[in-house]
Amino acid sequence: MPELPMQAPAQTRSLWMWYPVPEFAPLTTDAHADVCVIGAGIAGMTTAYMLAKKGRKVIVVDDGPVGNGMSARTTAHLMSAMDDRYYELERLHGEEGARMAAQSHTAAIDAIEAIVKHESIDCDFTRVDGYLFLPPDGDPDELVLEYGAALRAGVTGLEWVDRAPIDGIDTGRCLRFPRQAQFHPLKYLNGLARALERLGCPIHSNVHASSVEDGDKPVVHTSTGHRIDCDAVVVATNVPFNDRVAIHTKQAPYLTYVIAMRVPRGSVVPALYWDTLDAYHYVRLNTPDGDVLIVGGEDHKTGQADDAEARYSRLELWARERFPVAREVLHRWSGQVMETMDYLAYIGRNPGDRNVYIATGDSGMGMTHGTIAGIILADLIHGVAVPWADLYDPSRVTLKSAREFARENVNVAWQYTDWLKAGDVDSIANIQPGSGAVVRRGVHVIAAYRDAAGELHEMSAACTHLGCLVRWNHNENTWDCKCHGSRFDALGEVISGPAVEALRPIEASADPGVSVSRPGEEPGPNNRPRH
Repeated sequence: MPELPMQAPAQTRSLWMWYPVPEFAPLTTDAHADVCVIGAGIAGMTTAYMLAKKGRKVIVVDDGPVGNGMSARTTAHLMSAMDDRYYELERLHGEEGARMAAQSHTAAIDAIEAIVKHESIDCDFTRVDGYLFLPPDGDPDELVLEYGAALRAGVTGLEWVDRAPIDGIDTGRCLRFPRQAQFHPLKYLNGLARALERLGCPIHSNVHASSVEDGDKPVVHTSTGHRIDCDAVVVATNVPFNDRVAIHTKQAPYLTYVIAMRVPRGSVVPALYWDTLDAYHYVRLNTPDGDVLIVGGEDHKTGQADDAEARYSRLELWARERFPVAREVLHRWSGQVMETMDYLAYIGRNPGDRNVYIATGDSGMGMTHGTIAGIILADLIHGVAVPWADLYDPSRVTLKSAREFARENVNVAWQYTDWLKAGDVDSIANIQPGSGAVVRRGVHVIAAYRDAAGELHEMSAACTHLGCLVRWNHNENTWDCKCHGSRFDALGEVISGPAVEALRPIEASADPGVSVSRPGEEPGPNNRPRH
């Protein structure tokens, strides 16, 4: 078994994370490039590849191996069937906006297929059909609405079929989206890394970008004191760390859960399957090393639930009812999805900047949105007109999404009332080895973790982004911010932004006067950031 590339608990490592991925030498000197790409996931690597093909000198930096973040936790659906439905896109963006969304996601799948062929990347890329069906007691009008909106958006080949090819249940009449696709995300990123090496574009692992300066000649600063001078910067870290507020009020973090189950060879038709529940289910088959059924869903706001076992159990029950051939569960994992207020990613210039660009807001379609980012950003930086640029512009204001905007930001505001509530446990003595909890000590709120050896580690429970309290995630052994989705490892180091600094450590003590950070205070010393 190859060495695992991530530090997640073994029981929550994804099916893909068992595949060895390249880890490159860190940056040891100052550097210069035409473009610095921060983040070696699908968006960053695709952007770097497309810029390199245009002749640009590109440098890629990441705080871990290639594919270190959410690209390793996807289910790798490549779909032009929109996660949030074409009738919703039509409501928010008009018929032309929905049409451009269909064009761009179709183009993303075609681009991945073309890159796979051109670079001879063995990543299990396969074209498959996609089936959208109703849950029991679902409203048939929803499919009728989607059918009409998808046709107006220019989706080709869409048709009604009597049922999805699932043996365990009669789904009833459903929609078939042809020429969807699937692949192995880390194999694909590994192939892009080899291509970038061939094109002379260096990749550096274990480089922690601490800040970005905009200007005619932007500069990326690293936590080791090095700088990268360039003409443009692309922040492709899933959640941008360089934007403190603006983008984070327009998208919301959700955790989604996945199980992978062994099924007999040939017992499940290879396809993508989706139902229309709000916390919807999505299914695909992985076949290269024996058939494995991948089932996801059961989403919730990041940090606002800690019941992963129940969610995994519901996924398994749902899957076994529909796929009775399913055998043992091989893998279980979760991933974070950034849901934008109008269901499309933010791709383009960071609001207020001239030469700093961002890609965020995957909205459940990270693989295609990440590829769209590569197409748009490469052309923007290269000075080419981009027909989809306005649709994905991070500065856009979609007035018809005001309801979604208000709902999510009221939810964020409510989380700050946690400063007035009791902790998760009455005493640190109740925290078991290998676990954590938020503890109130007088007016102070502590994130306390007891390691496997029994040693206690205490940190401020205030997220270093905007002071919202974190919550212990028993499934992933992380501290998760309930407001904007920053995530920290058990000892408080940043796993994903928008936070840049680690949780502030404090001395383990029963002293009620221990100081911790509070909302509105300046963050602590510049601890090592991770993206």
